[in-house]
Amino acid sequence: MQLILEKRAQAAGIMNLWSPILAIFLTVIMGGLIFAIMGKPPLTALYLYFIDPLTSWWSIEEVLVKAGPLVLIGVGLAVCFKANVWNIGAEGQLTVGALMGAMVPVLWGEWQSPLALLSMLCLGAFGGALFGLIPAWLKTRFGVNEILTSLMLVYIAQLLLDWVVRGPWKDPQGYNFPKSVAFEGWHLLPMWGDGRMHAGLLISLVAALVLFWIMRHTLKGFEIKVVGSAPRAGAFAGFSHTKMVWFCFALSGGLAGLAGLLEVAGPIGQLQPHISPNYGFTAIIVAFLGRLNPLGVIFAGILLAISYIGGEGIQIELGISSKITQMFQGMLLFFILMCDTLILYRLKWISTKTNQHISGHTL
Repeated sequence: MQLILEKRAQAAGIMNLWSPILAIFLTVIMGGLIFAIMGKPPLTALYLYFIDPLTSWWSIEEVLVKAGPLVLIGVGLAVCFKANVWNIGAEGQLTVGALMGAMVPVLWGEWQSPLALLSMLCLGAFGGALFGLIPAWLKTRFGVNEILTSLMLVYIAQLLLDWVVRGPWKDPQGYNFPKSVAFEGWHLLPMWGDGRMHAGLLISLVAALVLFWIMRHTLKGFEIKVVGSAPRAGAFAGFSHTKMVWFCFALSGGLAGLAGLLEVAGPIGQLQPHISPNYGFTAIIVAFLGRLNPLGVIFAGILLAISYIGGEGIQIELGISSKITQMFQGMLLFFILMCDTLILYRLKWISTKTNQHISGHTL
């Protein structure tokens, strides 16, 4: 007997729903096996990783703090991928957005008013969008692959941030540490409660709901779906693929840049060499796990945020490397892509003898 993939006559809608659930299940099973191989109690490790972050209000707050940027970036990438535009450089756009927005507290620290915070938000979104338009221009003008260019620009943005906080924007009173001045007053987001929750979470939810409405009820949402799934039909309908590339990179880049500003004006409170635990890359998993649906992205963002907090928990409790978080996220992406194959294909057992007979007949 041999197991093969047989193409379905039409896409299986039920698998579109069950694919992420199956991927999560396989990730948990594989994670338990890996913990066992490492000599750690698998049930205890899985509990610490997936359940313990939801057992106290402090940890729930931390999950929501990390879910905010994941959701905000994820909804932008979901629109991109829906249109078959591949922005892989959200991490770089996040970094540039943080740099642009931080110009206000760093260069004009005495400006304290609600307008200062609004300017930071606008500059953050503008910086991310502008940086995202670089691969869009290279794609539409020269036909350069946007996956490569958007990814390469991530490292340029990160090196620029590192240079800035070690050079011209370094805090002169910071004891030579590579960081900017601490943001104060209206240069920080409003905080909720005694923890680190801030208004950025509300901005992320609003962005997800607005994009859900746009995708569901507007002509632009219809255009995005048509250009992504049937580009020839879109061309006949008068939809421009070039304009769609520019729109998607501007939108996703702007949201990523806004997420970067929300991080430095929220939990971090200043610029430093590392302002993101790879939110821009993790948001790619969030977009696919959420089925490229803005509402699904909200739940996927919370799940991936749990993986960050859970990774920190087992690092403390079981002495496991913090890299376990990246391993789980990588496994989840692998299983999502693997299970998505079952949307268009089905598994089928065939007899080896029958297969040999068919091959011989073909020859």
